[in-house]
Amino acid sequence: MALVAELVAGEIGRILGLKIPELVFAQVDEMLGRNEPDAEIRDLLRKSVGLNLALDYLPGSTMFDLAAGDTSDPATASMAVWFDAFTMNIDRTVRNANLLRWHSALYFIDHGAALYWQHNWETAEQSSRSSFPAIRDHILLSWATQLAEADAMARALLSRAALSDILTLAPDAWLSSSGEDPGALRSKYLELLSYRLETSSNFVEEAIRAHASLL
Repeated sequence: MALVAELVAGEIGRILGLKIPELVFAQVDEMLGRNEPDAEIRDLLRKSVGLNLALDYLPGSTMFDLAAGDTSDPATASMAVWFDAFTMNIDRTVRNANLLRWHSALYFIDHGAALYWQHNWETAEQSSRSSFPAIRDHILLSWATQLAEADAMARALLSRAALSDILTLAPDAWLSSSGEDPGALRSKYLELLSYRLETSSNFVEEAIRAHASLL
């Protein structure tokens, strides 16, 4: 399900105007890791056999680092906070920024931890209604001074139709791994994401409160 989150969240971020390295499907052959000397990497390759998602390599990029004095402009930070609150991505913190700086711009990577409600469909609807208090730990929150503006822009850019188009990109094989019909599961994703979009004020207000607590 991490692959679904990576694909769906990544394409949502792209629509919002955030810089996401190009995502492409990649087939991993079972022979690839046969002679890999590192046991951990070999095991990872073995578990990755089949259709995977590859990320464009950004040569010379560096990880966003507060200690090195890295910062963000308010518009990018605000949209990033909106994006991660919308997709419920718990993994953009000082402990693991998942942000690259490349040619003076921020690139957003590794969204496998987003949409975490997909791991338990019995509680997914309830989870999707969360105001996402974890946003208080977002690494760019201190620069997110334009959250209301980001919300208005995001709601103008995203739509139920756009979300539906993104979900059609997810291969049936990834969705059927849960044991459910892929079409039915896409409908569930669409309903939950559409609900969060319609009620964005819920998590935006939470993010604004979290930002205010930093002042």
